[in-house]
Amino acid sequence: MAHTVRVRFAPSPTGFFHLGSARTALYDWLFARHEGGQFVLRIEDTDQARYDPRSLPDLLESMRWLGLCWDEGPEVGGDHGPYYQSDRTHLYHEYADQLVSDGSAYRCYCSPERLAALRDEQRRQGLTPGYDGRCRHLTRAGIADAEASGIRPVVRLAAPADGETEFDDLLRGHISVANSQLDDMILLKSDGFPTYHLANVIDDHLMEITHILRGEEWLSSVPKHVLLYDAFGWPMPVQVHLPTILDPSGKGKLSKRKKRVPGEAERLTYIHEFRDAGYLPEAMVNVLALVGWSYDGEQEFFQRSELVRLFDLTTVNRSPAAFSYDKLDHMNATYIRGLGANDLAGRLLQVLHAQGIDADHATLVKIVPLVRERLRTLADAPAWVDFIFQDVQAYDPDMLIQRKMDRESTRRVLSQSIVLLQNLDAFGEQVLEEHLRALCEELGYKLGAVLGTIRVAVAGKKVAPPLFGTLAILGQEKVVARLRAAQTKLA
Repeated sequence: MAHTVRVRFAPSPTGFFHLGSARTALYDWLFARHEGGQFVLRIEDTDQARYDPRSLPDLLESMRWLGLCWDEGPEVGGDHGPYYQSDRTHLYHEYADQLVSDGSAYRCYCSPERLAALRDEQRRQGLTPGYDGRCRHLTRAGIADAEASGIRPVVRLAAPADGETEFDDLLRGHISVANSQLDDMILLKSDGFPTYHLANVIDDHLMEITHILRGEEWLSSVPKHVLLYDAFGWPMPVQVHLPTILDPSGKGKLSKRKKRVPGEAERLTYIHEFRDAGYLPEAMVNVLALVGWSYDGEQEFFQRSELVRLFDLTTVNRSPAAFSYDKLDHMNATYIRGLGANDLAGRLLQVLHAQGIDADHATLVKIVPLVRERLRTLADAPAWVDFIFQDVQAYDPDMLIQRKMDRESTRRVLSQSIVLLQNLDAFGEQVLEEHLRALCEELGYKLGAVLGTIRVAVAGKKVAPPLFGTLAILGQEKVVARLRAAQTKLA
């Protein structure tokens, strides 16, 4: 076993990258970086029946978006490849044959029909379904007959019937399981592909993995892995089974499946959904780090470098932890407010272009100070700034008429505003504020009413960024043109 810390994140490409998997990958990455070790990405793609071709591109893109870059693995390479299990099947056959040769495993020729009937009978008797070991004791003649039948065998582990299997988990301490609870699990399937258990153990050893971090749902599999490590005579990596992530109520596991609750928006669970909804990777990493781990119970905001420096596996809580969408919203808005104008403008530019809005970076830099405090996610931005870059959307002319104003007084506001604004020599924020305030006094109307009419005229909506700054960014020509268009609406 290598002395340098080596961890692996080993997803199966059977679906989109989920919050629970992302938390495991993050803890792997943080631990590796904290210890100065290596973070390996391995793709466990031997379950051909459940393979989803969309999964791998989604995984790689989402991990890079979160900043969880791997030291070895797909598209990176390394000294321990291949990093796709489907490219390593010759290794699994070689080691399975070794186990059969030394008596630690055997070939099973039972048909699917016999196994189904066996399970039905065991359930009828109130027993836990499991293999009865029939082929474990086949004679040479029996094996020859089975081979002649044309049945493609599986390879099963010859598990001990008596005694106990023990191991230690970094978070959960010493665990002992009676061997009577373990059946002769399949190691190599009849299609030639390995099960998770065989491939996992072989690859972790050959890739010199020192610590295995995974969800606690895999805890029941560890005794089987212990038997395999013992059969091969290999040391087992340190086991770390992470707490379950619960839904916001804290009452149930956060599901990958979409469940619509009447009156409640559909919850996001896949990482690409959070990215598309305008969340920042900084906020996602911060929140995920805190789902099961804390530094001092008080600090909530951590820069990535702080997480690397402070993260300690021994302080991970073994109790389930709830994922809070409210906390994510709060953190995301806070991170947005902390971004520099150039940085935030660059991120907003991508969002606006994705929606077909022909924005430019220079203009967005000017807008950012006006909208930064109003953004909960990047996806909120188009509703605030779309009118800056494109024509005003159609709106009800009655929106121009403010409280305690009528059609005639609104026309007067528009007419006088056009005269004022088209004749200004300067069109800066302070100049605009000074002259529009003076216009209100001259007309005898309240400032809010006058500005409300102008806001609808130039933005097509009642709620928009601060008006004086908005007018300065739009520019004199565009502002006057929109005021004239509004005037026509009320004609």
